[in-house]
Amino acid sequence: MGTLATDFSRVSQREDDLSVGLPKSGTEPRVAVHTLGCKLNYSEGDTISRQFTSKGYRLVEFDNEAEVYVINTCSVTDHADRKCKNLVQQARRTSPHARVVVTGCFAQLQPGAVSQIPGVDLVVGGADKFRILQKLNIKSSGGIMAEIHHGETRALTTFEHSFSQGNRTRSFLKVQDGCDYSCTFCTIPGARGASRSGNPHELLQQAKDLVASGVREIVLTGVNTGDYGWVGGNLNRGPARPLGNFGDLLSLLAEESGAGRLRISSVEPNLLTDRIIELMKKHPNLMPHVHMPLQSGSDALLARMKRRYRSAQYADRVQAVRSALPHACIGVDVIVGFPGETDGLFMETHDFIRDLEVSYLHVFTYSERPGTDAAAMEGKVPNGRRSDRNRLLTHLGQRKRLDFAQSHVGSSRPVLFEQERKGQWMQGYTDNYIRVSAPYDPMWINRIVPVELASVEADGTVFCRVIESDRMLTEDRFTFQP
Repeated sequence: MGTLATDFSRVSQREDDLSVGLPKSGTEPRVAVHTLGCKLNYSEGDTISRQFTSKGYRLVEFDNEAEVYVINTCSVTDHADRKCKNLVQQARRTSPHARVVVTGCFAQLQPGAVSQIPGVDLVVGGADKFRILQKLNIKSSGGIMAEIHHGETRALTTFEHSFSQGNRTRSFLKVQDGCDYSCTFCTIPGARGASRSGNPHELLQQAKDLVASGVREIVLTGVNTGDYGWVGGNLNRGPARPLGNFGDLLSLLAEESGAGRLRISSVEPNLLTDRIIELMKKHPNLMPHVHMPLQSGSDALLARMKRRYRSAQYADRVQAVRSALPHACIGVDVIVGFPGETDGLFMETHDFIRDLEVSYLHVFTYSERPGTDAAAMEGKVPNGRRSDRNRLLTHLGQRKRLDFAQSHVGSSRPVLFEQERKGQWMQGYTDNYIRVSAPYDPMWINRIVPVELASVEADGTVFCRVIESDRMLTEDRFTFQP
């Protein structure tokens, strides 16, 4: 990858010594890493953090003083872009002489724009995000420069292994990267390149290592996780996948990793095969939880989005999950305000979701992304109307969450409690993704505890009884958090 400082660099207004912001001899340097966006980004952000700590840096929170700040960006929405700029300003206020590095999807898509953000010292594209330490040692003459290390997306052909390990309870394990789809609203193929996957035996060893370190739940993540199987740079993609398919990987991990819990972060409806559903039914350590993007319930809009399914196929996949796993949690991504979305087409989406037996919604307000086909489409929806539609679907999603929790009253579900403490409360998730809180008890941390759901209040509070070995606690208060 080349250094494009000549084309894009900005001379800093700070004419300090070139070594400013770097650790002095004999002192322990500090690094702060902040990640925006998806679970995949978090797995990569944690990997970047470990690279720094392995070289003697001390990891600190982002609002603390540090010698180096790394911002691992997302670019799904314009909000993520704005957040990046705010974080640069925050870092510079906290430590004026630190080195500020921006990497991730925003840096890959718009390196020139990122280099112009006041306070940025180094812009690192996708191919070099795991080589930031080496890039920090590059110095330019005449002042500190906003160096750009960036290459074309077609050069992103290598699968870089990564996983999060912020605490022992849960880890995000990256199994796939990139995307071969061409959805008209999405920047991710341009940011991450073609679909490519990790070697299954290397992923199995990583999963075993995580289990050995005390991790109880591994979340399998990727850009298009269900598309698992392609080797990076394979341009002639026939029906055979060199690494096997996603079902093969799930079977391998479920049978041999030793993980108490395996959860799928997200899978496209056209890639949610009957085999995957049957594997979830067969293996108790595959969690009964499917997050399946919809984006629109209108076939006309799905066509404009270039999605690879239509509403009937989506409904069929929901029914297939429900038939095999009646208690499964089914999550839905949906976009409101896409170009051409009339009131009638929006109501098609609303009514379609209303009639589906799904468990919760993630509602996104469409925002124009530079370089996408949708940004040039006619039929733009006024921002106010986009917001109104978001509120309506958000309300529908809240009702779905409450209905899902209510349907489990009287049943027992296992909860994995997390280490984080909030006052007198601790939190955890059931196997089917109901969020609960319980009175803090350190003996439950990183343990799977049986919970009997007793009742649900209108505000989302779930009353339940915790059953542990030979004791039952009476009517403890758990909170279901939409």
